Amino acid sequence: MTAAFPPPDRDSALAADRTRTVLVLVPFAGAGASFFKPWQAHAPQGIQVLPVQLPGREERFTEPAYTDAAAAADEVYARLSGELRGGARVAVFGHSMGAVLGFELAHRLEADAGVRFERLVVSGAPGPWTGRTEHAHALSDDDFLARVRVFAGYAHPALENAEMRELLLPTLRADVRLHETYAPSTDRLLSVPVTSLRGRDDELVSAFQAAQWSVATTGKLTTPELPGGHMYLTENAATVLELIAAELGTGREAEPR
Repeated sequence: MTAAFPPPDRDSALAADRTRTVLVLVPFAGAGASFFKPWQAHAPQGIQVLPVQLPGREERFTEPAYTDAAAAADEVYARLSGELRGGARVAVFGHSMGAVLGFELAHRLEADAGVRFERLVVSGAPGPWTGRTEHAHALSDDDFLARVRVFAGYAHPALENAEMRELLLPTLRADVRLHETYAPSTDRLLSVPVTSLRGRDDELVSAFQAAQWSVATTGKLTTPELPGGHMYLTENAATVLELIAAELGTGREAEPR
């Protein structure tokens, strides 16, 4: 079975240490697990980062990318759940498209009695029931890329290379379609705390929209902000991880599971 995450730089007993938190990292549209590789060096003590590798990118390049968030979350859960049972606390982080995938994954992990799922951290995303009003996935290549740059406030340098762009476009289109057509697969609320992060200067997701995640959980919602725009997380991984560690320190770790 192809791993949902890269070859590990971790112990073989991933979930056995009950003092550790495994932070599952779900990529944003067009990104692969390698985006989070530098985060491993910045992880605070007690936090183990676990990037998810989705189909259509990097070592899974030949596999078609998902266009349905629930189906993608089902696969990620099936691949990860066995690794996450038995000890360590678990949290999920997802930015933009990764936030809606993270929300779907969170429901699956919370329903698994063998997983100590403690917190969902979403980033750069309005509440899950806020549909996107502008769509790009059916546009011509040039118009699509121009619209994605506006949506994301960021363009991967590889897209400037014609050959690389041809290779990357199908996966990016699939990701954008997944995000633009997303609707939650359940009306059930989470019970874990949710942290909704945003860049202070994000022009795509307002503070009001970030706070809409309050309707997704019966647990506590926090809405911290960090310097930067929509793609603030590309600039300072250490600060993001320190904030997440602080949020986890105020969670439900003392409650029996």
